[in-house]
Amino acid sequence: MGRSKDIVGEIQKRSGIILLPDGSSIRSIGLEESIKVSKICDTPRREVEIEALSRDIVPTRYIRNLGTLGIVGQMKLLKSLVAVVGIGGLGGTVVRSLARLGVGGLILVDCDTFSEDNLNRQEMSTEKAVGRAKVEVATEEVGRINGAVDVEVVKLRAEEGELIEILKSADVAVDALDNILSRFALQRAAKALKIPLVHGSVAGFVGQVSTILPGDKGYSVIYGDEDELPERGVETGLGNLPGVVGAVASIQSVEVLKIITGLGEPLRGKQLFFDLESSVFEIFAH
Repeated sequence: MGRSKDIVGEIQKRSGIILLPDGSSIRSIGLEESIKVSKICDTPRREVEIEALSRDIVPTRYIRNLGTLGIVGQMKLLKSLVAVVGIGGLGGTVVRSLARLGVGGLILVDCDTFSEDNLNRQEMSTEKAVGRAKVEVATEEVGRINGAVDVEVVKLRAEEGELIEILKSADVAVDALDNILSRFALQRAAKALKIPLVHGSVAGFVGQVSTILPGDKGYSVIYGDEDELPERGVETGLGNLPGVVGAVASIQSVEVLKIITGLGEPLRGKQLFFDLESSVFEIFAH
């Protein structure tokens, strides 16, 4: 109880009233002050931010989220744990977006290292990152974006049995994989754990996004019978363009946001399909 009082007192002492873009005002605590509270009270920054929000004191970094998410929505994000499986083109962009949104916990799953042919589309990939483990680079990037986010790194290939153990504490799983068979393994793990799965895939100018909840048919509707499918799809021939990858990953991030906060309507039982070459956007019902 004493420790909690100390944290609250420090937060209140170091917060102040600021004006919002619409002219209204709110009590807020800045980044440097949040870090000081964390050090003084020997408390993780994530907990400091949650405590502040519970007192209607908004960390300044989330001010531009507030009008859409509200304090309750921001708290739900900070308290959540999201697993991103595959930290390549889609996964890297999703991770960045979720860190900026304020998702409090991330599980990053990938066994691969960056290669030169990742440089065209994978946001975490840089010339200096070539040869380094994707999950390690992503962890460093999350720390640079939002030091309040807790990150768990898993350097494993997405195998069904291991995924169940990895995802057991997650609220949502994100499919950012690059092969179809691993997607089915991930779906089975998510179904066994009864957690939502946000799917995204890219091939050339084309992208698609869907949200799969436990009990949904999911990939059998999108891809067909698993036993008759190749390991990889048409993207092996068409490649992956950065703008298309970014568009799909951004929509996946918003799907995660909607699931956690309860805002909006996720793409459950639906498949958002777009072809940016012909500027076609469609939603198909499963």
